[in-house]
Amino acid sequence: MTSVMVCKVDDLGVASALKVDIGGVPIALVKDSAGDIHAIGDVCSHGEISLAEGFVEDDTLECWAHGSKFDLGTGKPRNFPAFEPVPVYTVTITDGDVYVDPTPQTLIESA
Repeated sequence: MTSVMVCKVDDLGVASALKVDIGGVPIALVKDSAGDIHAIGDVCSHGEISLAEGFVEDDTLECWAHGSKFDLGTGKPRNFPAFEPVPVYTVTITDGDVYVDPTPQTLIESA
């Protein structure tokens, strides 16, 4: 699928998240503490909780219900109770518009 414009860069505050839905795919659009924008699956892998309602700290998004923190670059949980990653999506910024490709990235594990 091709990228879809989901918001303006200025619609996201630093260290905040916004839930977007692209063709039935729930995505948490996150501006991290450094101001970089990421897109990860919005549903916590531990429970049916919206991650966009959680807390942004540095390069993680924390589930408000159980405290699992997900790495914004890889989708991997950094602590329990979650142990499964959430999908990561490609973000492109053009002329102040934020585009997200709703096809999950394939991450290559390093040995």
